[in-house]
Amino acid sequence: MTYFLYGLVVVLLGMVVYLIFGKKEKGLSDELKEIRKEMTQAREKNLETLQKQLTESGKIARDATTRIKDITSQLEKIHSDHQHVKDVKEQLGKLTDILANPKQRGILGEYFLETLLKNVFQPNQYKLQYKFKDGEIVDAVIFIKDKIVPIDSKFSLENYNKILEEKDPNRRKQLEKVLKQDLKNRIEETAKYIRPAEGTMDFAFMFIPSEGIYYDLLINQVGAVKISTYDLIEYAFKEKHVIVVSPTSFYAYLQTVLQGLRALQIEESAKDILIEVEKLSKHVLNYNDFMNKLGSHLGTTVSTYNKAHKELGKIVKDTAKLTQGKQKIEPRELEKPKNLEE
Repeated sequence: MTYFLYGLVVVLLGMVVYLIFGKKEKGLSDELKEIRKEMTQAREKNLETLQKQLTESGKIARDATTRIKDITSQLEKIHSDHQHVKDVKEQLGKLTDILANPKQRGILGEYFLETLLKNVFQPNQYKLQYKFKDGEIVDAVIFIKDKIVPIDSKFSLENYNKILEEKDPNRRKQLEKVLKQDLKNRIEETAKYIRPAEGTMDFAFMFIPSEGIYYDLLINQVGAVKISTYDLIEYAFKEKHVIVVSPTSFYAYLQTVLQGLRALQIEESAKDILIEVEKLSKHVLNYNDFMNKLGSHLGTTVSTYNKAHKELGKIVKDTAKLTQGKQKIEPRELEKPKNLEE
């Protein structure tokens, strides 16, 4: 744009020089007017062109601003999504750390167990971290009348994960044996909480906090690896009286226990009613005995009264004989109580 103006000025100066020195026959005044006119026209044309360019530049700038705002908004959204993904990743990382730590994993399992119990029972119907006489502590117990049901949350995730990650078939078989032995140990640890001498039922629950792991055990499969674990579940139930449960199946068991508790409450209420009815029956019998005794006494009194009236009648007759029948008194007998006459 600047070069164009410079060129235009040079051309105009050339024309001025030409008009001054090349056209002497015209008057200087006319030439200057012509030059002024041409310069005015050139300036107006230049201003018009410049105005169009400025208008176009403004439009381009506005479009650019709008695009920049859109891009900025998209970048902010991407940043927000990225932050959300980052947060989820951090949470998953924390969860992985928890699952990798046996102690933390145990706490997580106990939390799941506590949540299930809270959703089903009243606070006085269960207890967490129940201590036996020898100091052994089970994760939770359920109180059923004068009995308790022990519940222990146990499962070693390390051996399970090792089988999932192992590619070598031979090594996998070895890990399967380790897993089965580990499960057997957990079953036996749970079975030690079955103590009828201390008021427990003759069975206990072994709670596995993972639905997926429990399902794998039922179908004899860990991931894509076929293993034999159902015999352990059968061993737990038949040999050790331990019922292996997952969150879902345990919830069903708890509902059954809850219905049993309600039935016991109804039974206790019925017993209380029978006791009160029995007490009332005794009171009625005592009252009946009292009424019989009272009736007997009343009967004796009436009989004595009637005999006295008969004697009085005899005296009246004797008196009438003496008075030659001028005075006559009729003795009146009393009726006995109806129950005595019957």
